[in-house]
Amino acid sequence: MKRRKFIATGTAGLLATALKAERFPEARPESLILSTWRFGVPANEAAMAALREGKSVLDAVEAGVRVPEADPSVSSVGYGGYPDRDGRVTLDACIMDGDGRCGSVTFLQHIMHPVSVARKVMEQTPHVMLSGEGAYRFAIEQGFEPVNLLTAEAEVAWKKWVQDNHYQPLPPEDIHDTIGMIAMDRNGKIAGACTTSGIAFKMHGRVGDSPIIGAGLFATNGVGAATATGVGEEVIRIAGSAIVVELMRHGKSPQYAVEEAIRRIAGHVGDKGKTMQLGMLALDAKGRYGAFSLAPGFQYACTLNGITTLFNSKSLYP
Repeated sequence: MKRRKFIATGTAGLLATALKAERFPEARPESLILSTWRFGVPANEAAMAALREGKSVLDAVEAGVRVPEADPSVSSVGYGGYPDRDGRVTLDACIMDGDGRCGSVTFLQHIMHPVSVARKVMEQTPHVMLSGEGAYRFAIEQGFEPVNLLTAEAEVAWKKWVQDNHYQPLPPEDIHDTIGMIAMDRNGKIAGACTTSGIAFKMHGRVGDSPIIGAGLFATNGVGAATATGVGEEVIRIAGSAIVVELMRHGKSPQYAVEEAIRRIAGHVGDKGKTMQLGMLALDAKGRYGAFSLAPGFQYACTLNGITTLFNSKSLYP
């Protein structure tokens, strides 16, 4: 599978190969946005634009991740995402602010922007998570329009996979790239969002870590936030993002916290960890940030005081 194309815009696209997670500013930055993978760059730009317009940090992360959700060239998020092994595109997403408010949808079909549905769950219902047909009905009631999410390109890839892999549910390891975004505004308010179409050609009904509060995403004002991408089952097993934020609550730096979480996952999976990818991002209330992954190749976008840079993360394995 060839990786998706990347188009840099504005100040975005400055590729750096050295991680700068421990080079902290002397004072808390006016704004800090982190997101996963190359498509995080245009997502960060959209989030930064929302902050410049005076919108909340929650508005910003929602606006940011909606960019890859609507981009048909991104094969792992929203419209254009690769389907499950039955040929159906099913989406998962969550959103959370630093006050503990959160919403989530899982196994959602036919809706372009699951992150916005997740926000409606947070704001319009007494629940945290809606799933499947119930999530779809709620989205329609809230005014979302049904959309065919399976693009011609994704359908071709699925049919080829069915032929070549004999309908086995285990996919190649390079087509599960979630967009996770965490951010802090000039007032120190923190929020995050996470959205994905999940592992390509997964079993019908599979849900990973992305929509699970405490696994794919967690945020707390005054402490920090974390998000994850990769093989979500392993993040769920250690409540990955919640662990990272809890470590920061006890005074650990974001870099230490994400490295500790990845090492815990590596301890669980053993040698399998050398053949899978899993990355984590974190920021704290002081404006420090960190990134770490199991394997090389995990990239993340960092927007610090309006300047966006694409970094290669450090990794546990060479």
